[in-house]
Amino acid sequence: MNTLNGLPAHVLLVHGVVVLLPLSALLLVLTSVWPAARRRLAGPNAVLAVLVVLLVPLTTDAGEWLERRVPSSELVRNHAELGDTAIFYAVPVAVLALVVWWRDREARVTSGRRTYLAPLSVAVTGVVVVLALVVAAAGVYGMYRIGDSGARAAWTSGHS
Repeated sequence: MNTLNGLPAHVLLVHGVVVLLPLSALLLVLTSVWPAARRRLAGPNAVLAVLVVLLVPLTTDAGEWLERRVPSSELVRNHAELGDTAIFYAVPVAVLALVVWWRDREARVTSGRRTYLAPLSVAVTGVVVVLALVVAAAGVYGMYRIGDSGARAAWTSGHS
């Protein structure tokens, strides 16, 4: 997918990643630390985080297509290199969102069933919370850097 309604697809798809990845990261932190939010939002956030993982390669592929059609500059190259790192922010958010959802699911149905992710362990919960905070912070900061470099490339180079 290179264009949508005549516009470069990257310009449209990137908004989904820039909004949805930080949203998923925020929901990851919320669901990892607050049991009431976990019960309501862990499942939807797991789905959202996986969708973001699927959206990132579409966005970066569309960005590579666009990169070949705009004048080359250091700003464009820098943005393209940073954009290639987006998947490394999206995957950990998705994995931890799935872990939080699975642990909540197991905690609700533990009677007589074997559990795999220690849903009632305070220590494991603490590790998940710390990992969620680190991964979420990295994801939000990474999206900021990627988005900022893209805006600089577009507005400074006259591609807007």
